[in-house]
Amino acid sequence: MLQVPFIRENKDLVITRLAKRNFDATQIIEEVITFDEERKQIQTELDNTLAASNTISKEIGALYKSGQAEKANGLKAKISELKEASKALSDNLNAKTEALTNLLYKIPNVPHESVPQGNSEEDNEEIFKEGEIPTLYDGAMPHWELAKKYDIIDFELGNKITGAGFPVYKGKGARLQRALIAYFLDKNTDAGYTEYQLPLLVNEASCYGTGQLPDKEGQMYHDSRDDLYLIPTAEVPGTNIFRDVILNESELPIGITGYTPCFRREAGSYGAHVRGLNRLHQFDKVEIIRVEHPDNSYNAFNGMIEHVQGILRELNLPYRILRLCGGDTGFPSAMTYDFEVFSTAQDRWLEISSVSNFENYQANRLKLRFKNSEGKNELAHTLNGSSLALPRVLAGILENYQTEDGIVIPEALVPYTGFKIIN
Repeated sequence: MLQVPFIRENKDLVITRLAKRNFDATQIIEEVITFDEERKQIQTELDNTLAASNTISKEIGALYKSGQAEKANGLKAKISELKEASKALSDNLNAKTEALTNLLYKIPNVPHESVPQGNSEEDNEEIFKEGEIPTLYDGAMPHWELAKKYDIIDFELGNKITGAGFPVYKGKGARLQRALIAYFLDKNTDAGYTEYQLPLLVNEASCYGTGQLPDKEGQMYHDSRDDLYLIPTAEVPGTNIFRDVILNESELPIGITGYTPCFRREAGSYGAHVRGLNRLHQFDKVEIIRVEHPDNSYNAFNGMIEHVQGILRELNLPYRILRLCGGDTGFPSAMTYDFEVFSTAQDRWLEISSVSNFENYQANRLKLRFKNSEGKNELAHTLNGSSLALPRVLAGILENYQTEDGIVIPEALVPYTGFKIIN
């Protein structure tokens, strides 16, 4: 969440930048400032009350030592009054602090100055495109038909077992899925990321820490009995490794990677664009996460972009990079670039990665700090990216690599699959 001093010192900038998200922050910013002033006033009253109580307590002790017990006993009533007053002030302070925090939770991150104004994905900016779109043979199929033809993914069986959006991978389909996971992890660890195997269920504090709550509550699967959430991305457990942590500056940067299944309710999704692997309730993804010094976070962001580009070049998939507009940028993100691969059989672009810089927004929620060169605690910057999300990468491979004789496996994956073609 945003820091209150930052809001106070940059009130007009915050309101102007949040307008890029189509978020009118005028009223809520005024409420934050008012609540903070009231909180400070109560804190001052509490501090003064505690100081007065401490002074009188010392005075009582001195009176007893000097044999003035009667006078000391007379002051005890004043101590009782001050204790009652301090308790009331403390309760009021806690309530005011909680109310202020709840207000701050409702305010999204301030977009970076380069983020364009916009309402939806239609207003995103294409900033890079690479790769040749293949010319397919007559009769080329979308991936859901290829999956049925070669018996590698069974959508109907998943629907029987669970419901729509939970496919079953079979035979070479399952092996290709496993190959992609291993390949992505190897590419990430070779680039210096430390591999983690992470929990698939997280608590409420973890969801608040990375900004999924309260913004995405309706999109997550929730176990009410144990109050745990199925993760929508490895970003949540991975970043929460560093919750309530104070790092040494010398420990930065930190890079981790992890493979997890991801679970999203995707409420309201319907139509042709959700067919097959295009939009699922359960899917696999390999994530990269970075904790950076604020001075280096955008250099790291550019490095993450280049890293994902390198993977897509090895897979020889046509792709483009989009700078998301304010209206399409995620709640906790200051800047996000999306990667999309071109699905030749569907004649459309499919999102396969988002790389985001959250600056210190998540770190402020997480209380993730580092001790800087002056010995002071400073909020770190956090970043994350898909490297990569499997379903649409798999869809892109099946569709773009299809031939009349079968689906050719990208050369980089053959050592992982153990076969060169699905036929």
